[in-house]
Amino acid sequence: MTDSPVALITGGGSGIGAAVARRLLDAGQRVAVTGRGEERLRAFAKELGEPDGLLTITGNAAEYDEVRAAVDTVLTEFGRLDTVVANAGFATHDSVAEGDPAGWTEMVLTNVLGPALLIRAAIDALKETRGRIVLVGSVAGFVPTPGNFYGATKWAVTGLAENTRREVTEWGVGVTLIAPGRVETPFWDSYGSLPPGRLLTADQIADSVVWAMRQPAGVDVNTVVVRPVGQPN
Repeated sequence: MTDSPVALITGGGSGIGAAVARRLLDAGQRVAVTGRGEERLRAFAKELGEPDGLLTITGNAAEYDEVRAAVDTVLTEFGRLDTVVANAGFATHDSVAEGDPAGWTEMVLTNVLGPALLIRAAIDALKETRGRIVLVGSVAGFVPTPGNFYGATKWAVTGLAENTRREVTEWGVGVTLIAPGRVETPFWDSYGSLPPGRLLTADQIADSVVWAMRQPAGVDVNTVVVRPVGQPN
C-alpha cells in the first residue's frame, strides 16, 4: 500500500469526483479528496467505511494557500503524488444578458482559477512521478449556447488543458481533458430539475477518467468528450 499510486481530487465528496475516488480506491490506489463542506467529506468517508487509503481535506479550490496546503498534506501523509483531478466546479445556470452577476465571480474563480492553482501547486510533485493532470471540463467548453457564461468558463478550461500540456509534456507529465455532456450529479441541484433526455451517470464519467489515468507510461490521452447517446449538442 505504501508504494501504491496517489491521486488528489478537488470537489471529491460527491458527483464525478466521488465516483472517481471510489474507482481508484477499489483499484488499490490511495486517494485524497478536497471540498468546502466538511460534513459532506465526513459522510463520504463514512459511506466508504473510512478506508486507510482515503484522506479528506477541507478547503477552497479557488484559494492558492488552501490548495498548496492540500498538496503538502498529501505528500506528508502518502509520500508521493501521481495524479491530480481538477473536478471542483459549478454553474449559476443563468445567462450573460439576464443573469445575476452576484454569483459569477465565485463561478469563474472555482471553474477557471481553481484548476490553474491545482496545477501550480502540484507540478513539482508530478514531475517527480512523471504523473498526470486531469481537468474535468464540459461539452459546454466546445459548443457555444446562447448566453451561457458557465460555458465560457469551460471554454477557458479547454484552453488551459492544451496550454498546460504544451508546457509540462517535456517533464514527462500527461494532461487529459475530460469533457462530459449531461450527467446526473448534484451539478443540477441549483437548476431546480434535471435536464430532459438521457443523462450519463457519474460512474460512467469516472470510467473515462480512470481509463485516461491508466494509459501506459509514455502515452498521453489529451481530450475525451463523452456525451450520452441522444444529446445532439
